[in-house]
Amino acid sequence: MTSPQASLSAGPTTAPPGRGRFAEAVIEGIIRASAFSAIVGLFLIFVFIGKEALPILTSQEVRKEANISKLFLPQDQAHPYSWQPVSEIPKYSILPLFIGTLKVTLVALLFAIPLALGAALFTSEFSPDGLKEFVKPIIELLAGIPSVVLGFFALMVMASYVQEAFGIVYRLNAINAGIALGLAVIPIVYTVADDALTAVPKSYREASIAMGASPWQTAWLVVFPAALPGILAACVLGFGRAIGETMIVLMSSGNAPIVSWALEKPVRSLSATIAAELGEVVVGSAHYHVLFFIGTCLFVFTFVLNMAAHWFVTRLQKKVLGTS
Repeated sequence: MTSPQASLSAGPTTAPPGRGRFAEAVIEGIIRASAFSAIVGLFLIFVFIGKEALPILTSQEVRKEANISKLFLPQDQAHPYSWQPVSEIPKYSILPLFIGTLKVTLVALLFAIPLALGAALFTSEFSPDGLKEFVKPIIELLAGIPSVVLGFFALMVMASYVQEAFGIVYRLNAINAGIALGLAVIPIVYTVADDALTAVPKSYREASIAMGASPWQTAWLVVFPAALPGILAACVLGFGRAIGETMIVLMSSGNAPIVSWALEKPVRSLSATIAAELGEVVVGSAHYHVLFFIGTCLFVFTFVLNMAAHWFVTRLQKKVLGTS
């Protein structure tokens, strides 16, 4: 019979190797299935949208009604660039919507990126730890505000202040929508940029300070360039968030499809057009298929942009690390 001392000296019991390998295999299978499901879901969404947009290219009747050859070209002399899908003679010029999307996105990025990067640089390099723990959650809390709330705030409150500050005739315009959209972009850019700056090794800062650089010179000339791949990724994520936003732009932009690069005029974006018109459109009509074609263009544009940004960030990261 074994004594208690002998049992204690034998040490803790370990699980059989076969059971441990089985558990690892199960966990690995769950992770693989989750990743595969996400990819399949994304592919099915693209297939569904593409299938509904395909008659724009294949159906002669739809092509004739939508005037597919002039989606980005003048429709006629009287109304060269018009989005009037429910008029007596429907016009489906996408150019006003495309210009409106770019205008609002440009204003949002010009407003959000400097503020977000400045806040990230401050909290990662200069602020005390206690202040960072207070500021960072507040900025990230903006990401939890529903976009419809931001759109309502821009429509009812912010539009009047923007109109008075810039002396604009139109109360709802690209500047108002862009600033409201920037409030939704700030937390995304800030979070990713702050993580990228914090991930820079402490030895970089110590070496710069030891060579006589000031804290500001260290942050701007050493830490910021070292974190540039992550900062660029943050800007790309912000761009994707801005170009695909719907409710904020729908409620605060004026919804006027105008071909003009003037920021003080009302605009209408691609995503806002889909949200405003898809619920009332006749299924199977040319208008219906054009809306899905717009969705396909947005999908392809953001996908190509993300792929190009990923390639550029990878090359930049190799250059920063000296591996290329």
